[in-house]
Order: sequence, then C-alpha cells, then structure tokens
Amino acid sequence: MIVKSKNFILKISIFYTVIFFIFIAIPTYFYTNLELENYKNTQNRLLIEHAQSIQRTIYDFSNSKSDTFIFPKSFKFEATLLTKDKKIIYKTRDLNFNKTSKMSIEIELSNNRLNAKYLQLSKKISFDEIYFKILILTLFIGLFIFISIYLVIKASIEPFKKANEYLDAFFNDAMHELKTPLGIIQLNLEILENKQKKSKELERSINATKNLFLVYEDIEYLIKQKSVKYNKEKIDFTYTLNQRLDQFESLASPRNIKFKLNIKDNISVLINRTHILRIIDNTLSNAIKYSFKDTLITVELIKNKNDIFFSVHNYAKAIKNKKNIFNRYHKENHIKGGFGIGLNIVKNICDANNIDIFLDSTNENGTIFKYTFLSNT
Repeated sequence: MIVKSKNFILKISIFYTVIFFIFIAIPTYFYTNLELENYKNTQNRLLIEHAQSIQRTIYDFSNSKSDTFIFPKSFKFEATLLTKDKKIIYKTRDLNFNKTSKMSIEIELSNNRLNAKYLQLSKKISFDEIYFKILILTLFIGLFIFISIYLVIKASIEPFKKANEYLDAFFNDAMHELKTPLGIIQLNLEILENKQKKSKELERSINATKNLFLVYEDIEYLIKQKSVKYNKEKIDFTYTLNQRLDQFESLASPRNIKFKLNIKDNISVLINRTHILRIIDNTLSNAIKYSFKDTLITVELIKNKNDIFFSVHNYAKAIKNKKNIFNRYHKENHIKGGFGIGLNIVKNICDANNIDIFLDSTNENGTIFKYTFLSNT
C-alpha cells in the first residue's frame, strides 16, 4: 500500500509538472527569442566596434608618413579589405566560419592611402550558451515545481492515508470479532433445528444467518484481496458445487424455488478455493434473490473437450444494463438489498483466472450466467 501511495503521488506530481511546463511554454518561447535577439545585438555591436577600430587605424595610417600599414588582427574576427570593384586588397586568416553560425557586416570607407573602399567583417556566433542557460533554468524551475507539488500532495493526502489505515484496521478487527458470534449463532440454530420441529421462525433465522455469512465472506474478501496471495490448487468442482447447493436449498425453499441440476461427476479445476466459492456463492445468491416465486433455477456443470462450463439459469426480470452489472456498488434493484459488490468480486476473480463470462438476460428466457474454465485435469 505504501509503494502504491508513493507511485500515485509521483504520477500526480509529474502530471502537474507537465501541465506547468505546457503553461509556461509560450512565455519561455518569447523569453528565448528575446535572449537570442539581445545576443545578436551584442555581437553586432562588437563587430561595429572592431570595424571602427580598423577604420581609425586606416585613417591614422592615411594621415601619417609611415610606409608600413599594420592591420589590426583578432582571432575572433575575419576581416577583408576590398576595392571599389570588390577586389580583395587584404584578407586576414580564414577562420572557416559556418554560414549558419556567423554574423557579417560591410562598411564603406572614406578615401585612404590603401585605396580600400569596403571593409567586410565576420564573427562566429553560437546560441549554445543561451540554449544551455534556458535548459538549466527550465530544469531548475521544473525540479522546484515538481518537489513543491510532491511535498504539497504528500502532506495533503497524509491525513487521508492515516484515516484509511485506521479504517482498514477497524474493519479487520470488526470482521474478526463478527465471525465468532456468527458461527456460534449458526451452530446453535442448527442444534435447535435437530432438537425440535421445524418452524418458520427457526428457518428464517437460519436463512438470515446464512445470508449474513455470504455478506461477511464478500466483505472479508474485499478487505484481504490486496494483502493475501491466493494460490491455485486442484479443486473438485463437482463436490464443491454440490456442497454449496445444499447450503442454498434452504434459502430458495421459502419462495418455493427449486434447483434443476445437471452436474457431471469428477470435474476438477485449477483455482484458489476462495475464488471458486465466491463465484459459486454470488452467482447462486443473485439467482435466488432475483428469481420469481415458484420457478426453477437450472445449474449446470459440464465438460467439453478442453473447457469446463458452469452456468446458472433463472427466471427473473431482464437485466437492463448488462455493461454496468459487474461494476462495484451497481444494483439493478435497490429493493432487493445488498451492497452491489458480489458480481464485481466475481468479475475481478474471473479476470485474474482467465475465466470467460457470458451473460444473457431477457424477459422471455430469463437470465443466464455462464462461466468457461480451461480444463486442468
């Protein structure tokens, strides 16, 4: 649970950090363009300053009596003196600038002793430093935002996490405390049933206790399913199903609902015992709960080559929304009671064990739940 909680906080933090980056993408774009423009202006100013320095040197030479002209050189600049006809008078060492990574200017010169009319200057430019700065700035801001969101969310859900832990502990203790008295009640009711004549009051009490046990087992499974590992074992499906049907006959008899059985012998399946019991109990319980009075519930367990088929067919009102019937807390009929967790448990178990569920429900033909198991005999 702790690992899942940390993963949840991490995912939410990443999600909101990404959202933040999306929102700042446009301002970052304009800021980057502004930085690039400032950089270009700075490099252009350096070109102009160096060009002015060369101009002064040329003019100083023109006004002097010296016969030797010393050209101001720099490893940062590539300079070329041209005549009026664009013929090269002098050119500094070629610095092999890439066309896409250099900035150039051309200045027209006044009359001078070198007969130079134009001065061309080029300088290498690189935006790597700007992009690197933007990247580092973005990473620092992103990291700050991520850590801030992570800490805020963690602090926010901590009370809920503790409350959830308290609830889990409470339900575990409550379920543990309920099981013993429920067992005692059921045992004493069965003893009374053997000692005295059958009565409606006693039969109702026994059935109510059985229903309580069904609800108890569903809730217990929901509480333990994330912490308990349900190992598979070879289960005698035939024996288990017949055993559970004996338990459910008393629940069906008050409404004069009978079972019609087609259960083949010696059918086994590889599954956890708790899982198969939850499938059987919830399917039979729903069939009894929603069936019309004085009807039959057909229960089949057959084997066909590599597949095992378990089906329960009852006559009741058609299920309106077959897509939502397996959703937790969904109930077709609120008057019938229940928590709406039984079929959700069945669906999760079937998904975990690669069991195919077929559901058909009409007013004319009733409702059938059919489960297909792979044979593991």
